[in-house]
Amino acid sequence: MKAVVIHNDGAVRVEEQPQPTLTHPDEVLVRVAYSGLCGSDIPRIFSGGAHFYPITLGHEFSGEVVACGAEVTDLQVGDAVACVPLQPCFACEACQRHLYSQCCHYQFIGSRSAGGHAEYVVVRRVNLFRLPAGTTLLQGAFFEPITVGLHALNLAGGCEGKHVVVIGAGTIGQLAIQCARALGAASVTALDIVPQQLELAQISGATHLCNSTLLSTKEIAEQLHERRFDQLILETAGTPQTVALALEIAGPSAQVALVGTVHREITLTPSQFGQILRKELTLIGSWMNYSAAWPGMEWQQASTLFQQQALNLAPLIAHVGDAEAFASQVSALQGRPMQGKLLLGFASH
Repeated sequence: MKAVVIHNDGAVRVEEQPQPTLTHPDEVLVRVAYSGLCGSDIPRIFSGGAHFYPITLGHEFSGEVVACGAEVTDLQVGDAVACVPLQPCFACEACQRHLYSQCCHYQFIGSRSAGGHAEYVVVRRVNLFRLPAGTTLLQGAFFEPITVGLHALNLAGGCEGKHVVVIGAGTIGQLAIQCARALGAASVTALDIVPQQLELAQISGATHLCNSTLLSTKEIAEQLHERRFDQLILETAGTPQTVALALEIAGPSAQVALVGTVHREITLTPSQFGQILRKELTLIGSWMNYSAAWPGMEWQQASTLFQQQALNLAPLIAHVGDAEAFASQVSALQGRPMQGKLLLGFASH
């Protein structure tokens, strides 16, 4: 089978590998249809950030069941599934409290083990989410990133009637914008530094746009003044500057959900820290996308939103291609962020 393999020099190569086989009764062999590149994969490729090399990445994938182990009785050959990449132990105290992303013994498909950037992959049954009738395999590859934003919204107690501000209009931000609109947000403001991303945010349903390179922090806060109460801010960019911006533009008693992963040292000034105290902000850390019952309500919400045709993926996709084309597109990034989703597509076979 073909696999897109990452080497420790940043090389992205298409290689022939043996097709994996079932070795445990709770495993399922999946023929991959679509597998997306995640922003978190970029440092794994270009900055030596993977757990080991060579590695086949890919934790945002969908496919069809090819074979099931003896203990798998609720899936059949041909069923469409999406990957649930977290592999918690299900036995520790955190798991017993349904805090799966807090598991101290977890593994992760496409990061700590081989993932979906290959024609076939073997995973445990608990790491597959059966796609509901009417959901396409392409949509299935977006379940994982969609549920990241949904998890943050759920931790905040939902977004109905709230003025949602999304800082960072990458894929996670765009999907969060669509989800917030679909789930009843009173307004959705998108902040970014790239004009094209803001144009896309408008297509995604943002009611207000703000280019944070053209306005000062004070001017941004003034733009949000009429929407400063009942405010929920999602920081999805994961930079020290955007975290500070979230605190500074937040209105009184706002909720600030920190979703983006910061890879550089972050320091808050006394004034920025004072914003948390003086405005009595609620800071929400959001990590991954899981809850009870496994894999969580977020995954069921994503199903419902697709069934309601509330999500529009087409504008978010920059490229869908075979292994060679996908490897070329990934190599061309050279460590830069994606401008639109890159997808490996095996759906034609």
